[in-house]
Amino acid sequence: MHGPASPGWLLVALCAATGAYCLLRMRSPVEEQRRTAGGEALMGFGMAAMAVPAAVVTPPRWAWLVCTAVFGAAALRALWTARGSRHHLHHLMGTVAMAYMAAAMTAAPAPAHHAHSGTGVPALTGALLLYFTGYVLRSGVRLLPSAVAGGTVVRAVGPAGPVRAAGPVRAVGWGDRPELSQACRLSMGIAMLAMLVTL
Repeated sequence: MHGPASPGWLLVALCAATGAYCLLRMRSPVEEQRRTAGGEALMGFGMAAMAVPAAVVTPPRWAWLVCTAVFGAAALRALWTARGSRHHLHHLMGTVAMAYMAAAMTAAPAPAHHAHSGTGVPALTGALLLYFTGYVLRSGVRLLPSAVAGGTVVRAVGPAGPVRAAGPVRAVGWGDRPELSQACRLSMGIAMLAMLVTL
């Protein structure tokens, strides 16, 4: 996960900003959104920590073990909550990918933390790359505004699909804006792809 310094710091900034916005979303009055935002904040901050360039900090092996345990537990929680919401299947994939990357770094010899050559299982890495590529493309398309039949304009896209507005749109707090939530998910998907490519 530790790549060159400049792109590494950009990835850290992107993931930390996404995690911070997800913390803001946890103030939503909607319980499901708070729960989803909490999981996404964990992902954002976890990805930011994993993306810190190795020239700055090379975490000890126990830190990767802790990351593996934390994201393994988050994956079990996402598996449990996926019974009621399809969106949690994506959380499951994200937490599994994070646990996998942390486990790969735990198993890698010390010099491999800098080179990242062959630390993961190629078939699993490839499957995760395919999933996140599809997710990023789908999320990017969902962010595009589009006209629909009847002159209604799709203003935003939430986890359940398009949010159409035929008349005036009520003011929504920053934590409840579906297009920003979708942009954060897109950002984390792109960051996940960047991290998986270096594995």
